Amino acid sequence: MELIRGWPALHATRRGCVLTLGAFDGLHRGHQALIARARTLAHARGVAALMVSFEPLPREFLQPQAPPARLTNFRERWRLLEHGGLDALCVLRFDARLRALRGEEFAARLADDFGAAVVIVGDDFRFGRDGLATVEVLADCGRRHGFGVDVVAPVGDGGRISSTAVRASLAAGDFAQAAQLLGRPYTMRGRVIRGAQLGRTLGYPTANLRLARRRSPLGGIFAVRVHGVAGAPWPGVASLGTRPMVGGVEPWLETHLFDFAADLYGREIEVEFVGKIRDEARFANLEAMVERMHEDASEARRLLGA
Repeated sequence: MELIRGWPALHATRRGCVLTLGAFDGLHRGHQALIARARTLAHARGVAALMVSFEPLPREFLQPQAPPARLTNFRERWRLLEHGGLDALCVLRFDARLRALRGEEFAARLADDFGAAVVIVGDDFRFGRDGLATVEVLADCGRRHGFGVDVVAPVGDGGRISSTAVRASLAAGDFAQAAQLLGRPYTMRGRVIRGAQLGRTLGYPTANLRLARRRSPLGGIFAVRVHGVAGAPWPGVASLGTRPMVGGVEPWLETHLFDFAADLYGREIEVEFVGKIRDEARFANLEAMVERMHEDASEARRLLGA
């Protein structure tokens, strides 16, 4: 899959494409329906299938003081998409200039810059300045600019699947519900970085990941499985938070893999959340924290059958 950054001058083989458009945070089952529709229509027409998305996500730009929790950072979205059958992902920078485009102007750029033949969106899609333009406006613009609009019905059993619903499930520690909405277990991914190595001195060495998002959808202590370190997912216990006992500020995901000794620095791993054990807490001293870490590890082993 090709990565295109910014408004493109598409190669001739990409013109006449079918594209789907949105924030796509989480790439849940509703998003997957849009992607599947784009692939199907593109295959039938013999043209490229593209996704157009944004960085930062629009609500992150519009609500800088209180952005929504980010389900997937850019690396995670790319990994989920790279083998999904799309020909290209185009990432537009969402900034004041893009925000100021009226719906008509934005639609014209879909036609001129992408040469879009069909644009696929959900029925609740909004675009243009202040999000005032609806799918009806997009369809009207399409008729004037020469592209069709395909509106995909909501996906869900008894309720719309949305990124908001996934966030709520994760915040409640309901990973089974989150997996049902996503169509897969919820994970975070990144390259292992070197920390202060306090965990190693306490008997709990950790593989540390930066979250690469301004706000996490969950926090606390979790039973996890780690992908990318062996032939099968490896059981462990993880802490996601700011590490108040060591004066941390930036939230990290710190994962202790049970009975594991290999060096993971620099390796890309994926951490699957299985069950929440407790919220992050401050302890009177390191001894009290280590005692609780023993309890957390025992509970994680129980939840994982490890």
